[in-house]
Parts: sequence; C-alpha cells; structure tokens
Amino acid sequence: MKNAHKGWDLPQIVFSLLFTTLMIVACFWVVQPFVLGFAWASMVVIATWPLMIKIQGWLWGRRSLAVVAMTLILLLLFIIPIAVLVNSLIENSGPVVAWATSKHLQLPELDWLRSIPLVGKKLASFWHNLVQGGGSALMASIQPYIGRTSGFLFAQAGHFGRFMMHLGVMLLFSVLLYWRGEQVGHGIRHFAYRLASRRGDAAVLLAGQAIRAVALGVVVTALVQGVLGGIGLAISGIPYATVLTVLMIFCCLVQLGPLVVLIPAIIWLYWSGDTTWGTVLLVWSCVVGTLDNVLRPMLIRMGADLPMILILSGVIGGLIAFGMIGLFIGPVVLAVSYRLVSVWVHEAPAPEEDPQDVVEELAEFDQEPR
Repeated sequence: MKNAHKGWDLPQIVFSLLFTTLMIVACFWVVQPFVLGFAWASMVVIATWPLMIKIQGWLWGRRSLAVVAMTLILLLLFIIPIAVLVNSLIENSGPVVAWATSKHLQLPELDWLRSIPLVGKKLASFWHNLVQGGGSALMASIQPYIGRTSGFLFAQAGHFGRFMMHLGVMLLFSVLLYWRGEQVGHGIRHFAYRLASRRGDAAVLLAGQAIRAVALGVVVTALVQGVLGGIGLAISGIPYATVLTVLMIFCCLVQLGPLVVLIPAIIWLYWSGDTTWGTVLLVWSCVVGTLDNVLRPMLIRMGADLPMILILSGVIGGLIAFGMIGLFIGPVVLAVSYRLVSVWVHEAPAPEEDPQDVVEELAEFDQEPR
C-alpha cells in the first residue's frame, strides 16, 4: 500500500532531530577532555602560521623540517618556560610565606605617621603593634584581605598536572595542525561556506585575524614585559626573582601591568639601603612599564583593530571561567564575536536622516486614526 500522505512526515523529522542531537552530544562527550587543548593549539598555530611558512621557505620547502623546527620553538620558548615557571611558583610559595612570617622580617618604625591629622595616632599605634610582632603579625593582619585572592591564584597554579596535560595536548595538536594546516583550514572554510555561503567563509577569515591580533597583542606583550622585568629583578639582586617573574607575567596577562611587582621591589631595595640598584631598577621599571603602550597597540593592529576594553574583559572573564587557559581563550572568543557582529552590522548602511525628523515621523504615525 502506497503512502497517500505527501506532506511533512512529522515523526521522521522529530526522530531525525533527536538522533542528530544525540550524536552531537555523544561526540562532544568523547572529545571534551581535548577541547581546551585543541582550542589552545588552534590559537597558537593560527598566530604562528606566517612564521612557519617563512621557516619552511628557509628549509628548502620541506614541511617536515618546518614542523620539527616549530615544535622545537614551542618547546623552548613556550612550553618549557611555562612549566618551569609554574613549577617554581609552586615550590617557592612555601619558603616565601615562611620568610614573611619569620622574625627576620624587620619593619621600619615610621614615626612620621603620628603627624597625620585625625588618624595619625591610630595608624601609628597599629604600625607599632606590627613592628613588635614582626612578620607573623604582618601576615596575620593582611591575611583577611589577601586570603581569597592568593587562595584563588595558588589553586589555579596547584592544578599543575592538569595544566601540564593541556600543554601536552596543545603540543600534539599543534604538530598535527602544522602538518595539515591547509587541509584543516580548507575544511573549516568549506563547512562555513556550506553553513552560511560567502558570509560564513568571511566569518572564518575574520576569526583568524582576531585570533592573531589577540595572540600578538596580549600574550606577546605580557611575555616581553614579564621577561624584561624579571631580568631587571635578577640583576638588581631581588630574591625569588623567578617567582616574581611568574607573578609579573600573570599581572600583564590580566592587564594590571608589571609595576604591581616592580614598585614593591624598588621600595624594598631603598628600604634595605641599596640605593644604587634601587635607582637602576626604578629607571628600568619606567621603561618596562610603558612598553605596553607602544607594543600592544602595534601588535594588535597587525591582526585586527580591536578595542582594549574588549581584550581586558576577555582576559578577566576567561580567567574566571576557564582558569589559566582562559587567559588565552577568553579574549579570543570576545574578539571573534565582536568582529562577526561588527561585520554584520556594517553590511547595512548607517542611518543618515536627522534624528528629530525620525522622531516626528513616528509621532505623526502614532497620531493617525486607526
């Protein structure tokens, strides 16, 4: 018997949607452990793809040699330093706290606090109690204010094993993407074209520009400022310079800048009587602290013109949402979305009518009898 119904087969549509949704959820469930690593690898490869093409040209056009060279570059300049810095942060956090709470921490008297109007006596009494108690009293006093923040930071750094796993996955996927980058890019563009025609293809290309801009502007600037600031700390004789370098890179990534670490180091040098190196570090800090005002806009505009408020929101929001990897993923997600929405809005011409004329026209339309 032939089916006489020629219209929509509603049960078939419902079951097809259910089966498709089930397959999508199952696939995502399977690849969920590798999503962050793959996203990180995609950003690294997209940002460094022009460098890989140049290296391939230098190595007689051999892709295999270029992939090996890029893998070594990632290991030497990215993965090994991050692993060493995070490991150093975990190992040295205990000695730093022990030193701060020991009796060897001598605080200055600061008798001039009594001359401050209204609150001078209370401040002087409070500081005198801290001096009498040494480092233990100081840490006990500031613990309520920094406890949550330091706990969050050390909790993020404490997931060292998971972080190293993401680094390993990122390196593996980076090698694969370097090796088959053209095929992967063509496949993504083909899917986007099938999904939304030329507009989808343009969206993929704009996303690549936004990723390169964020990687160059945020990550490279933070690494440059952090490394230069760490060199200044090490030369000036600041203890635990490696840990402070990690903290400085982190502060630069969240857009706080390196001066959050450098200014206390300068104060400590002057306080300990080493005015020569304190002055040297002061001059060096002025150079490092203002470097991002020149370097970051220049690097961001090499990929795409993005507002800094967007980058700042992406860095902080990504850190809260995804942890340390969110420092890289957050601004990329916002930058890509911003570029796509901006292109979609500018596909239509901007209104040129006088706003007052538009309001009057609407008012006349509302007053017409219906």
